[in-house]
Amino acid sequence: MNATAIAANTQSAGSTQPTDSLIRSLYVIGGQQRRLRPLRDGAGDWYEYQQGMILQTDLASQHTKVLLEYVSPPQSCAAENPIILFKSCTLHQNRLYACTQTEVLIYSLPTFELVDYISLPCFNDLHHVRPGPGGSLLIANTGLDMVLELSPARDVTRIWNVLGQHPWSRFSPEIDYRKGISTKPHQAHPNHIFCVDDEIWATRFQQKDAICLTEPGRRIAIDIERPHDGVLHDGMLYFTTVDGHVVIANPRTLRIEQIIDLQAAHDDPAQLGWCRGILLDGRNAWVGFSRLRPTRFRENVSWVKNGFRPARPTHMALYDLVDLRCLAEIDVEAHGLNAIFSMLPALS
Repeated sequence: MNATAIAANTQSAGSTQPTDSLIRSLYVIGGQQRRLRPLRDGAGDWYEYQQGMILQTDLASQHTKVLLEYVSPPQSCAAENPIILFKSCTLHQNRLYACTQTEVLIYSLPTFELVDYISLPCFNDLHHVRPGPGGSLLIANTGLDMVLELSPARDVTRIWNVLGQHPWSRFSPEIDYRKGISTKPHQAHPNHIFCVDDEIWATRFQQKDAICLTEPGRRIAIDIERPHDGVLHDGMLYFTTVDGHVVIANPRTLRIEQIIDLQAAHDDPAQLGWCRGILLDGRNAWVGFSRLRPTRFRENVSWVKNGFRPARPTHMALYDLVDLRCLAEIDVEAHGLNAIFSMLPALS
């Protein structure tokens, strides 16, 4: 079903995008998939992406256009079949902080002029980048189970192993991890970084939690399923889990206040998809879902019911989190985007 048809169905049910929404247009960020390559068991390997993509969607008309297509330079990726896509990004003032598997790119908006570029040999499977304190950068270096802090001069000033180990106990600082070296399965898989006052936190996929890096021992348990994004909004933390839950936690008490099952907002029992990004807008939230595909690591998709078919397309959906209603859905696969990591308010 295309975006226009979805919008029409939503309106006929009496649900429309709220007129008091401050967000009129979205940047939709992720990657375009390469053709599937067979696995040993005959299934396709879903994690084959050939370029990063940024779309812009006008939410009133639902018109979508491609703003940016990006391919990593040879010196920053594997020589053959490199995995290239944009992961979780951060919008701060008029800068977009973006990352691929092996690079950090900072764009000036709305022109998307590249104003800074960083690629270090230790970068492997980056998942998120955001500004840190004092002009630093915080990077989820997921492939090495690390979070890095880079100074304004782009030197590495702090490394946190998110398991509390010595950062180089399992890896070597002498290896160029950008060159197609897989470190999977990851022991922790830190996905997303957020800050609460002066504290720096990260979500851990495998441990189903978020931990404070600057005050070890502070932890938020997200036991329902593996988390991906964690964002602070109006004094509360909102986490997505890959099976389509929004978990709301109090950053002061470190307790879960509410768990919302987004699947319950739909009559269609088909799985929503692999859930990552979330963008809060008042009582509503845009949530991104990537089409479910087979993977070598079956435990990561053990929550999938009834196999992978029928599979919803890669799409984003707007939810009223108070009344638990789906207000709109927009399919982005027609524009070449096969994985969504971030949705951010567009600058005109």
